[in-house]
Amino acid sequence: MDENLNVASMAKTSSFQMRINPTVKKRVEDIYADCGMTLTDAINIFIQQSINVRGLPFLVTQSSKEALHEQAAALLMAELKKGENSVHSDEDWISEEEMLTELGLGR
Repeated sequence: MDENLNVASMAKTSSFQMRINPTVKKRVEDIYADCGMTLTDAINIFIQQSINVRGLPFLVTQSSKEALHEQAAALLMAELKKGENSVHSDEDWISEEEMLTELGLGR
């Protein structure tokens, strides 16, 4: 199956129906109108992103905020570990005296 589908430029020959609360529909239509698009545009964007990422285009968990926090914390810890490991490596590491000499601040 072609992974490079472009939903926006494809012929629209199929349809689907869904039920939605009229208050919710109006509210979301107003939000999308502020962004310069229709509800149909937004749904097509959702569909395009689902194709692009081969899944839901956002994180879905019982507590998405907590999951994002955990993911950010894990990335931070990985970067900290990388920095810590670089201190113990001789590659591209210079002493304080060498750095001061390079900067013209030698003692």
